[in-house]
This record gives sequence, C-alpha cells and structure tokens, in this order.
Amino acid sequence: MTATIPTLDVQRFTHPRSAADRAAFVAELGACYREWGFAGIRNHGIPQAQIDRAYDVFQRFFALPEAVKRKYHVPGGGGARGYTPFGIETAKGAQYFDLKEFWHVGREIPRDSRYAEVMPANIWPEEIPEFREVAYGLYQALDELGSQVLGALALHIGLPEDWFRDKTDHGNSILRPIHYPPITTPDVPNVRAGAHEDINFITLLVGASAEGLEVLSHQGEWVPFTAAEDTIVVNIGDMLQRLSNHVYPSTTHRVVNPPGDKARQPRYSTPFFLHPNPDFLIRTLPQCVSADNPDRYPTPITGHEYLLERLREIKLV
Repeated sequence: MTATIPTLDVQRFTHPRSAADRAAFVAELGACYREWGFAGIRNHGIPQAQIDRAYDVFQRFFALPEAVKRKYHVPGGGGARGYTPFGIETAKGAQYFDLKEFWHVGREIPRDSRYAEVMPANIWPEEIPEFREVAYGLYQALDELGSQVLGALALHIGLPEDWFRDKTDHGNSILRPIHYPPITTPDVPNVRAGAHEDINFITLLVGASAEGLEVLSHQGEWVPFTAAEDTIVVNIGDMLQRLSNHVYPSTTHRVVNPPGDKARQPRYSTPFFLHPNPDFLIRTLPQCVSADNPDRYPTPITGHEYLLERLREIKLV
C-alpha cells in the first residue's frame, strides 16, 4: 500500500486548546518533516475566496496573447520578477526543459533599502489592474503562514519560537503563479516539472487545480500528494536542509504529466518560496550537530550567494 504524507491542523499551534496539545503538534510536525520533508497544513486561515480570486486573476493573465505576456519578461533578470516564458526553466541535471510558464512576485521594499540591489521592484501587468492587489495580498498571507510553520519547526529543534522572524522579515521570497499548458503531443519527453528540490527555507503550495505532484520517499517510491481543497502543502527547501544539517530534509519532488484526456487540460499552481534575508548567513545550527550527525557544511554561505548558485544550475541565470 502506498504511504501517505500527513496533514496537520495548524490551529493546534496558533489557537491551541492546551499547552500539551500545542507541544504535541510541534512534535508531530517535526516528525513529519524529518520523515517526509513535506506536510499538509489545514485550517490555515487563508479564506478560500481569496485563493479562488487569485487563481482567477492568474488564469486571466496566462490567457493573454503571447506577445502581451512577453512585454513583462526581463531579459537577463533571471526570472526574478515578472514573466518567464514557456521552455526556459530546467530542473538541475535534467535533459529537457519543464513544460510551464510562470510569473514572479517579490517582496515590496523601499527602493533605498540595503537589499534593493538584489531585490528588484515588482512588475505588474497593466492589462489586469487588480493583479497587484490580489497577488500581493496572497503573498502576505502565505508569508505569515510560513512564519508560523517556521516557529513550530524552531521549537522542535530547541530554538526560540521567534528565531526565524528577524532572519526572514526581509527575505527575497517569491510568489510564483504557474501555468502548465495542455499537452497535445503524444510521447513528449518533457515533464511538467522535472524531479528537483526547492532552493529556499520552505515552500507553501496553495491550491493545485489538478493532480500531478509526486514526492520521493526514503524507500525510493514516488508518492502522489494531491491535497484537499482546504490544505496548503508545505515542504522543506535546500537552505533549511543545510541550516539544519539535514535534520529537516529537502525532498525530491516532481509534477508528472497526467494520463489520457487529463493531459489535454491545463494545470495551474501557485507556490510561495519563503527565503531568508539576502545577507543571512546559512551556518549549521549547533542544535543539529551531533556525533551521529557531524557538521556537513563547515563553510557558511549567505542566502543570496546560495540563491545565485542554484539559479545558474536551473538555467534561470
């Protein structure tokens, strides 16, 4: 029987009935991430109407003519903001590019911020006036939910609950609406998203309009993870794996092409990639080093340096 990835009720952490139940949630969430690097989070407090409105806006953008969308592509920008056309991003080590196009929304910061040089201003499509309000509203909601999850993960490894707050409050986090177009050619060698690990601290995936996400278990089995409508999928990225010395593993996952007629349906997906502040030094946490788990990363690296290294590998820069 195929294993299943747990889904937990985050209100046991944010609005607990008792201190004991809150502690039990932290233990269960930590154990889930140690095993899977993935978890489902329900009762997250982001209204379904807000999510539905965001998907409506994103689908309307992707339905615009190709020439209009390409106005918002920034050559040489590494896809950091605005539109990235179909056929560019390629999973690390993959032969074929992914079957997707996407848009990037970043954090709104003052242009005199010390981070302005590495965090460009957002671009907004003038054809859809409400895009900015809707997309950035979802960005902020997912940013806060991500902070709550990081708070529980911090407690699980013996850190203060707010340890991550001032390390991520200016993070170069990204909201990425994705469109996977219908697959009309039989035997296409590409997949919608090749097997990969995420770069960042954690990723929050809100609403996938079709199945396709698969997670690689420790036993080498691809486990499908199609979450219920009220569930946000949250997974560990490589930066948190490195910081935690692999206590929290960054798990390989992919988006496969569906069989038969389902392949001829588009798929929409919106992950939020939660990053540390660009100058945060990813240095192995002493709480995660032991005789059984010696420090794998004796040389620290900043969040921005690590990001650039990985963007080159996936052909975005």
